[in-house]
Amino acid sequence: MVKTRINMKIKSFLGFVGLCTLMGLVRPTESMAQKQFTLEDLNFGGTNFYKMRPEARYLTWWGGKLVRQDLNSCSLVDPVSGREKRLFSLDELNRWAGLEKSDEVVRHLYAAEFPYADRPVVLVQNGREDLYVNFKTHRLEQRSDRPAGLQARLWNSQSGATAYVADNQLYVTDAKGQKRQLTTDGSRNIVYGQSVHRDEFGISGGLYWSPKGNRLAFYRMDQSMVADYPLVDIPELDWKPEKGESRAAKAAPIKYPMAGETSHKVTVGVYDLTTGKTVYLQAGDPTDRYFTNIAWSPDEKTVYMFEVNRDQNDCRLVSYDAVTGAKLKELYRETDAKYVEPCHPIQFLPWNENEFFLQSQKDGYNHLYLFNKDGRLIRQITSGKWVVMDVLGFNAKQKGIIYVSNECNPIQRNAWLVNVATGKRTLLDNGRGCHYPKLSEDGSVLMDSYSEPDVPHKYEVVTLNGKPQRHDYFTSADPWKEYNVPEYTSGSIKAADGKTDLYWRMVKPVGFDPNKKYPTVIYVYGGPHAHNVEASWHWGSRGWETYMAQKGYLLFILDNRGSEHRGKEFEQATFRHLGQEEMKDQMEGVKYLKSLPYVDKDRIGVHGWSFGGYMTISLITNYPDVFKVAVAGGPVIDWKWYEVMYGERYMDTPQTNPDGYAQTSLLQKAKNLKGKLQIIIGLNDPVVVPQHAYSFLKACIAAGTQPDFYVYPGEPHNMRGHQSVHLHERITQYFEDYLASPSSSGKRKVQ
Repeated sequence: MVKTRINMKIKSFLGFVGLCTLMGLVRPTESMAQKQFTLEDLNFGGTNFYKMRPEARYLTWWGGKLVRQDLNSCSLVDPVSGREKRLFSLDELNRWAGLEKSDEVVRHLYAAEFPYADRPVVLVQNGREDLYVNFKTHRLEQRSDRPAGLQARLWNSQSGATAYVADNQLYVTDAKGQKRQLTTDGSRNIVYGQSVHRDEFGISGGLYWSPKGNRLAFYRMDQSMVADYPLVDIPELDWKPEKGESRAAKAAPIKYPMAGETSHKVTVGVYDLTTGKTVYLQAGDPTDRYFTNIAWSPDEKTVYMFEVNRDQNDCRLVSYDAVTGAKLKELYRETDAKYVEPCHPIQFLPWNENEFFLQSQKDGYNHLYLFNKDGRLIRQITSGKWVVMDVLGFNAKQKGIIYVSNECNPIQRNAWLVNVATGKRTLLDNGRGCHYPKLSEDGSVLMDSYSEPDVPHKYEVVTLNGKPQRHDYFTSADPWKEYNVPEYTSGSIKAADGKTDLYWRMVKPVGFDPNKKYPTVIYVYGGPHAHNVEASWHWGSRGWETYMAQKGYLLFILDNRGSEHRGKEFEQATFRHLGQEEMKDQMEGVKYLKSLPYVDKDRIGVHGWSFGGYMTISLITNYPDVFKVAVAGGPVIDWKWYEVMYGERYMDTPQTNPDGYAQTSLLQKAKNLKGKLQIIIGLNDPVVVPQHAYSFLKACIAAGTQPDFYVYPGEPHNMRGHQSVHLHERITQYFEDYLASPSSSGKRKVQ
C-alpha cells in the first residue's frame, strides 16, 4: 500500500512537470538542449565526420590569380573584395572534353589545376586520364593515359613531358605522346623513380624534372641485399579462390632494413629528352650512404644533392654535371657530434641565378643561409631562437623569401617575408594561431588559411605589392555550436631539466565540476618530427579527446623534449636513449596533474600510437603504480627491430650503442606490468613490423604478466576508413571498463 501511494505521488509529480513544461514554466537547460557527439561525428573514418569539420574552401592558383575549386564549378576570386566570378562549370567541362555521355566523366572540380600561368587551360582527371581543357576555346587540348600498375608519375608543365613508373619500369612520354621505356630491370629488388631511404630526409618521391623539363633526375634503389620481412595477406571475407587456387593466406614480404643490418644502395640517374641518353651521377660507392634533396640549377646543366654518411653525422652538398654525370664540387659540409638531418633541397633565387639558399640547424635552430653557386657563404638570412618551418616561395619585386616560422610563439605558425639582402623580416598575417598559406606563382598574393584556439577556420588574402594588406575572404561557422562541447585549455610547465618550457593541452570533462575528481587519460606521442599542442582550433585537440571528455574523462597532452620545432638542443636531448628523457618530461606532466584537486591520482591512464605506443608501454611498465590503464597502438618495443635510417639517426647502431638499446628495450619491462594494458596493431604494418608486439607478448608470457591484444588483419600502421571508428570504439571501451570508476581500475565490469 505504501509502495502504491509512492508511485501515485511520482506519477502526479511527473504530470505536474509535464504541465509546467507545456505552459513554459519549466524550460530545458542549455546542457539539456545540446546534442551529443558520436564517433561517427568525431573520427576521420566516421560517416558524419566531414560534416562536423569547419567548412573549408578549396583554393588554388592560376599564375597570380586565385581560383576557388568547388564541386560543380571553378571561379576567380577577387583578392581585395572576395567576390567570385565563375570560370566554368563541371557540366561544361565534361561537354568540352567530349565526356558527357561517357562512363568516365569528371565527377568534381576540387582537384582542378591550372598549370599554365598565361593560358586558360585546366587540368582535371577522370578515372583513367589526365585531361587538359581550354576553357576559353572550349576545346580538349591534350589527354594523357594513366596506365595500369602506375607506381609514380610526374608531369612537367614547361616541356609537357611525363615521367612515370608502371609495373616497376620507368617511362617518359613527351608532349606529342611518344613513349620511351628507360629501364628493363625494374622489380621489387630494383626500384626506379620512387621514394628511397624509407621516406626519411624529407624524401617523398623519386622523380625530379629540370626547370624546363628537358632532363629528368631519378632514383634507382637496389634493395636485393635487404632482408625480407614476412608479412601475410589475409583474404577478404567474400573472397573466393579461382579454380585450382589455394584458399590459404598469401605471403606478402617487404624489404625492411633493420638497425645495424645491411641497407639498400641508391644511385641517381639523369635522362636527357633531347639525346635519349641516360647517365648516372658519379657519386662513388653508394654503400652505407644516403642521397637526398635533389635540386637543379636554373640552366639545367647541374644537379645538386646532399650526401649523408650512415652515421648521419656528416652531410655534404655536392654538384654534378647533368650531361656527363661527373662530380663537380663539394659546395658545403656540415658535421655534428650527434646527427645532421638535411630535409630540404637548395633553392636558387629567381632574380639571381648565381645564388641559392639552404636550410640548416647549425646555429641551433633551422634557418636560411645564402650561398653563391661556388659554395661561398654570403650571409645567414634568418636567425633567432625559433625555427623556419616551411618555405613558400619568393617575391622577386621585393627580393624576398616568404616562409612560415614559429617566431611569434613556439606553438604557432605564422607567415613572414624576409629581405634577402638586409635580413629585415615582415609579418604577413595577424600574428596569432596556426597559418597554412599558399603563395601565388608570381609571389604577389598570399592565400592565408588559418585557425586559432577559438576560431575554427578563416581565410584571408594578403596582397604583397608594397606594404602587406590583409583582406577577409571567408570565415567558417562553428560546426559544433549545437553540441555540448568541453573546455579546451593550454599552458606550459618546466621540463625535467628544470629550465625548458613544455607546452600542454587539457580537455576537461563536459559539465566540469572543480569539486569532483575525474579519471584522467594522458595522450602521448613524444617522438621526433611531430607535435601535439598548437595554437589552432581547440589547441589542436583530436576528436577522440572530445569524445572521451563527453564520457567524463579529463585529457592531458604534453609535448616533451625530443618533439619538433623547438631547436636542435631540444630535439637531440633524446639521442642514443630514446624514451628516457621523454618519460621524465611526461612525469613532470603527471606531477602537475596530481597538483590539481579535480584529478583523481588513482585513476590515470595513458594512450598513444607508434612512437606514442612505445611511450605508452614505457610509462605503464616503468611507473606501474602511477598508470592503471594503457592502450598502446602500433608500438615500437625494441629499437633494434626498427628501420636503419630513423633508428640509427637517434640511437646509433646496436653494435655501437648496446647499452642504449638495452636500456630502451621494453622486453625486460614486461615483468613490471601491473595495470591493464591493451596492445593494438595492424597485421600488415610495414612501419613498426608485428615482430615488436609479438615479441613483447612472448616476454609477458615468460614473465607471467597479462596484457590484452587486438589485431586488424589487412591493415597497415594506421587503421583506414571506417575501421578507425571501430578502433576508437575499442580504445574507449577499454578505458570505460578499467578506468571509468574507482572500482573499475584493473577489474572488468559485469555487463
